Amino acid sequence: MTLSSAPRTRSADTDAETEKYNEALRLLSEGSVDKHFDPYVDIDWDSREFEVTKNDRRWILPATTDAIGGHAWYQALPEDRQIAIGMWRQANIAKVGLQFENILIRGMMQYVFSLPNGSPEARYCTHESIEECNHTLMFQEMVNRIDADVPGMNRPMKLISPIIPLFSTLLPELFFVGVLAGEEPIDHIQKAFLRSGENIHPIMQSVMVIHVAEEARHISFAHQLLRRRVPQMSRLGRFLLSLAFPITMRILCDVIAIPPKKFWQKFDIPKYVKDDLFWGTEQSQHRLQDYFGDVRMLATDTGMMNRSAKLLWKACGIDGRASRYRSEPDRSSGHFAA
Repeated sequence: MTLSSAPRTRSADTDAETEKYNEALRLLSEGSVDKHFDPYVDIDWDSREFEVTKNDRRWILPATTDAIGGHAWYQALPEDRQIAIGMWRQANIAKVGLQFENILIRGMMQYVFSLPNGSPEARYCTHESIEECNHTLMFQEMVNRIDADVPGMNRPMKLISPIIPLFSTLLPELFFVGVLAGEEPIDHIQKAFLRSGENIHPIMQSVMVIHVAEEARHISFAHQLLRRRVPQMSRLGRFLLSLAFPITMRILCDVIAIPPKKFWQKFDIPKYVKDDLFWGTEQSQHRLQDYFGDVRMLATDTGMMNRSAKLLWKACGIDGRASRYRSEPDRSSGHFAA
């Protein structure tokens, strides 16, 4: 009697988990319908308030929320130079963001292509891709208004970008780990700016508000998808993913957070400044670790924080305490965003 009832119990559990997952996707899809943004409707790009000028102090990188802005070298520069560096940096962050989301859109559509009719994942992924398309428009418009010739990602990342979307069907779990590796640092940086109350340019403020609001759904989906799929993987597959997890996080974080070679050359920034900021001091190391509290929680909850994986998290410099809940802020003092 006991033996025959066990499979039915497991099946019932699986059905309940599937229903719970599908309901979560339905709510995310409804959220995309009920609360979404259009960058050319919700941002008044041509208003006088949004005008971009070369002497606007609001482009100076804030010392409390930006690592470069908090560095003594930057603070010693003339004001016009601080503004120029701030404008270029913010434009390049936007360019990296749109390039990353371009890769995500292609991968998401590749993933949807093979899903069955009636799939809640297919519907939500399509909603998310539409929102990400709007984000690319928004980021590019911001870059165009600042009028800075920024490259965005480094050259190696641009070269492999056509290959990355293929992982969404070949190794979907790894692809969505990569999605989080791109989304979590940008989300963390933008939330730090918005929470600080700093007087930043209204274009930047509006772009961040829209992006953070919609990105919350996108990050939630990636977390939920991995929580569902990872336990269904083979033991070997899950172990290999646990090793790839921190490596992917660190590589993509560096692509997003560290300005490209052109930045350091254009503004003649000393090498010691770059070393201080990324990630050569205790303060910058803490900042790097703080980006990944939520994904450390995810890795722990899905059984991917094994002994070997912990060593890799540490070797990558992104080990630390896991978040107790998503988006838990860092309450220690004296640390910057990026």
